[in-house]
Amino acid sequence: MAEIINPSRVVLVTGVSGAGKSSALKLLEDLGYEAVDNMPLSLVSRLVLGTDGPDPHIVEGPPLAIGVDIRTRDFDTDAFLNILDRLAAEPKISASVLFMDCDDDALGRRFEATRRRHPLAADRPVIDGIRHERQIMAPLQSRADLVIDTTDFALGELKARLDTTYGLSDDPGLAIFVQSFSFKHGVPRTADLVFDVRFFKNPFYDLTLRALTGQAEAVQAFIGKDPAFDNFFDHLTGMFGPLLPRYRAEGKSYLTIAFGCTGGRHRSVFLAEHFAAWLGNQGWHHDVRHRDLDKA
Repeated sequence: MAEIINPSRVVLVTGVSGAGKSSALKLLEDLGYEAVDNMPLSLVSRLVLGTDGPDPHIVEGPPLAIGVDIRTRDFDTDAFLNILDRLAAEPKISASVLFMDCDDDALGRRFEATRRRHPLAADRPVIDGIRHERQIMAPLQSRADLVIDTTDFALGELKARLDTTYGLSDDPGLAIFVQSFSFKHGVPRTADLVFDVRFFKNPFYDLTLRALTGQAEAVQAFIGKDPAFDNFFDHLTGMFGPLLPRYRAEGKSYLTIAFGCTGGRHRSVFLAEHFAAWLGNQGWHHDVRHRDLDKA
């Protein structure tokens, strides 16, 4: 058999149809990965390990991003998980699973806008195909190292998230994502830790501040003067100070911390910004996103 050049880092990119798998693969390619989409599952082991047998011959090469979904020939969730287990058992391979997700309503709108058929809804409503696929893909999502919900993501935000997580640094460490959100639009599905900051005084009821956001100095000063703020923030950072090194020591690669308020424009935005600044001062690599800042 001819020797196949294989990477030490492998990202298996999967998810529900329409959630952005193809975009993720292109962005990973821009980061330096060799991207391969819709390869038959039966050939994935040969590509990564250089063989289908028990004696892999791994040669250093570029990192791989491999797209796998229900359109893949011979796709089967058990087969996918078996491949993942085999890669995880190989000490010279660092394998991870990226699962691209999206809200059902948003997926439906995307298929309607592009007039594409859902792979599982050839003669049925699109939403039936979406729900059926979500059931099929549930075991893969449960094994994912990172789930990215693209419901409200712009391409630039997706690029920043992938760069933070999959950039080819020798020591990527713990990637921390800080997010603000509005409870009116739901709690972020991928958040690891959620803090409800609706107990702070609301700048919305100050007519001079209503049109501003938590990024404005006047709003920040207003919330910062709340009698509860200093005590809360001291306890928050006092908790995360020893917690983050423990997460990293245990091998956790990604952590999403979300702050929520009523409208997602004032209190949660300020807390996310303030906490991100604290992370930066402590030397932690992080990314900040305000999910509902521009929503009414």
